[in-house]
Amino acid sequence: MPHPLGIDSRTVAGMGPLEHVRLAGEMGCKAVSMGLQQEAGRSEGYAAWSLREDAALRREAQAALADAGLRIGLGEGINGSATRPPEDHAADMDIFARLGTRRIGARDNGLEREHAFDYMARLAEMARERDMDFGFEFSPVMTVRTLREALALVAHIGEDRVSVTVDALHFFRAGGVARELAELDAALIGHVRLCDAALKALGDHAEEAERGRLIPGEGELPLREFVDALPRGKTLGLDLSLPQAALGVDAARDYLVEVVARTRALLA
Repeated sequence: MPHPLGIDSRTVAGMGPLEHVRLAGEMGCKAVSMGLQQEAGRSEGYAAWSLREDAALRREAQAALADAGLRIGLGEGINGSATRPPEDHAADMDIFARLGTRRIGARDNGLEREHAFDYMARLAEMARERDMDFGFEFSPVMTVRTLREALALVAHIGEDRVSVTVDALHFFRAGGVARELAELDAALIGHVRLCDAALKALGDHAEEAERGRLIPGEGELPLREFVDALPRGKTLGLDLSLPQAALGVDAARDYLVEVVARTRALLA
């Protein structure tokens, strides 16, 4: 495959970082996306964990990443806020940097446009100060909704300081077509999230994005065209809604073996 696979955090529900990393290594994947603590509502089957509060877990996570030959391709959970200035995220960025994270990912969380642009610019600067890339994710339910609007944000921040996280579901629901990706400078495409879905949206996008993500090949999105339009070598983070993953590590492993095999077959 011209594109290695990764396993994004949603795909493994509330699984701890050590199990997440080891499972991705077993699957032959090259990266993971990860937050610093277990998200609310994703704790079924797993004990609570926090890389923010548990120094021993951070050390174990670093060792697990090294053993598996993986990196955190995208550090998640550092987003725009109407109540917190960007500088409040400095400590979390420091942790991600110590973990060897490649890129910080962010969303505007519905901030007013000018505030969102300035907030993202400051986060990009903070990431760069720590030798990490910065990736912005657009979504039809955020302020920056489309690829075109995301490129306006890139122009505001500076092309050398930010890339665009392209989520297949957000991209197509925002009216995107594959040729738009093929026309971009390769450096502008950062993290890529891969999933499938029905061709037309069924209900609320936020709900679909959280619970309606299908295995590649199980839905109707033109994923082959999407992937073929990407620059070679971009890691595709599997970002799926898999209730089986919440049943524990063994259930997640069994299901992900099938998911990874089916994805590779689709894209071969």
